[in-house]
Amino acid sequence: MDEVFRALADPTRRRLLDRLHLRDGQRLRDLCADLTMTRQAVSKHLAVLAAAGLVTSSRHGREKRHHLNAAPINAVADRWIGRYHRDHARALADLQTALEREPMQNPTFVYTTYIRTTPQRLWRALTEPEFTRRYWGGAAPISDWQAGSPVLWQDTPDAEPRDLGQRVLVAEPYRRLSYSWHQFQPEHAEHFGWSPEEYATRLRERRSTVTFDLVPQGDVVRLTVTHDDFSPGSEMHRAISGQLDGSGGWPELLASLKSLIETGEPLPERVPAG
Repeated sequence: MDEVFRALADPTRRRLLDRLHLRDGQRLRDLCADLTMTRQAVSKHLAVLAAAGLVTSSRHGREKRHHLNAAPINAVADRWIGRYHRDHARALADLQTALEREPMQNPTFVYTTYIRTTPQRLWRALTEPEFTRRYWGGAAPISDWQAGSPVLWQDTPDAEPRDLGQRVLVAEPYRRLSYSWHQFQPEHAEHFGWSPEEYATRLRERRSTVTFDLVPQGDVVRLTVTHDDFSPGSEMHRAISGQLDGSGGWPELLASLKSLIETGEPLPERVPAG
């Protein structure tokens, strides 16, 4: 956490984070606009933020886009603010607030967290129902996790798995897993209180893709979740990033996964991503 505090101590780096807070996925030249410093200097500041885990990046063709990562800020809140009436200081650690962005033409959600485990155990936690049920609120994705195979959805251990049209895109054990995401289902419309017309509009969004990248770093694994290929102004993007009221999205789901692996217990049950 020392790196986080050092990174936040510089006003220029805080300004860069503010810019990513307002509009995620910016390129270097976007972030340099109106700053009285060279691109090289901005790159160095971004490198410090990346080393602290506060900024992560994704590639879109030849372009490199930068994303605010709220995980380290939430870890600070978990460690100290909870001891001193976190409810009264919730705004400091509210991931929903941290992830509210201006709409993007091609929104991308990127979240990086560090889990004290091995790539093999984390892979099992991402793919095996006995793990996934515990932090998915009882539901589980079911697949043989081979490229091209379906990813079925089983709501309870006794329920018949449902085919929601999801498919495995990439499966490199212990390194990378990617699959297409489902569309909204009737239970989502009921949960969020959508009218039939609103639900029909949501169903016209194209399918998105979620990718998990696992990188071992000593006795921890860096897990980066990239969820992209959304329609412009996507409601699914708002749901998985935790911006939609009633959905904790990936931030809460991944926090529960981390808790399960490191402590043996997931977080209290919440609404799963999407």
